[in-house]
Amino acid sequence: MTDIAEKPREADAREADDRPHDFSALPVVSNDVYTAPLKRPAHVGEDWLEPQQTQYDSEDDKIWDDLFARQMGVLPGRACSAMLEGLEKLDLGKGGVPDFGELSEELGKLTGWSVVPVPMLIPDHVFFWHLANRRFPAGNFIRTRETFDYIQEPDVFHDVFGHVPLLTDPTFADYMQEYGRAGWKAMRYNKLKALGALYWYTVEFGLMLEAGEPRIYGAGILSGPTEAIFALEGESPNRIMLNVDRVMRTDYVIDDLQPTYFVIESFEDLYRQTVERDFDRLYRNLGAGFTYANSAVIDVDNVLHRGTQEYFLRGGRGSSAKPV
Repeated sequence: MTDIAEKPREADAREADDRPHDFSALPVVSNDVYTAPLKRPAHVGEDWLEPQQTQYDSEDDKIWDDLFARQMGVLPGRACSAMLEGLEKLDLGKGGVPDFGELSEELGKLTGWSVVPVPMLIPDHVFFWHLANRRFPAGNFIRTRETFDYIQEPDVFHDVFGHVPLLTDPTFADYMQEYGRAGWKAMRYNKLKALGALYWYTVEFGLMLEAGEPRIYGAGILSGPTEAIFALEGESPNRIMLNVDRVMRTDYVIDDLQPTYFVIESFEDLYRQTVERDFDRLYRNLGAGFTYANSAVIDVDNVLHRGTQEYFLRGGRGSSAKPV
């Protein structure tokens, strides 16, 4: 009975995908699409954009500078070359929180992207819409000294230092736009969680091979000193070559170091595995929940390093276990 009931919706989704998309307007989200219940602040419109970037004071700028210096103490030799080159192209180390207008002007010349301020995490469909139009939403606030080492919600440092430098790379910039466009299809199939797993294991916590060795391109790793070392050198986590179908069936952890990191050969490889994938067929075969635990190694995996999982077996961050 379930299969029969789902067929008309799948057919409708396929027919909708045959029609040209208009990414100039926000997509309409039907009531049966499961999304996070986020309350929109009164001062922003349906696009969730802030009227202007926050005017940061000297202490805010000092926090940015200290965070920048800390990361640059660990990233050379660990971050991918595109990220380090992007930092230089955008001059993100010149001091203080970067001005979004200046960033957008430089990015616009390089890849046609801009950076726009948002007050907090924004709804999936709004996030997709901005990406589809080559706008990267960045948090319009910076962490405090009290949250210097760990902040749950992405701030301007995570978003701008971690994400924006890679938008200077043409292939990665195109991938991000295509990811935004892919959100339309994920919503029609009600598979936002699966598409979120792909984002998590690539854009946020992805590794890539350079000269045969893993390097970091995921913003969640790039913006944290402990994970930058743990992801590449730790014995605990798995490091597995990316398989899109497998990743979209894999659970993920949002408040600790990752039990597993997925590795791409290049940004061209990432683009080929995702943008050229038949997601209609994939979505039709995905279950309601995840198939694999975030620590799993399965028979189809191309494993670069099978982790001991010691850090997680000892309790992870909640137990003050050493990230080994």
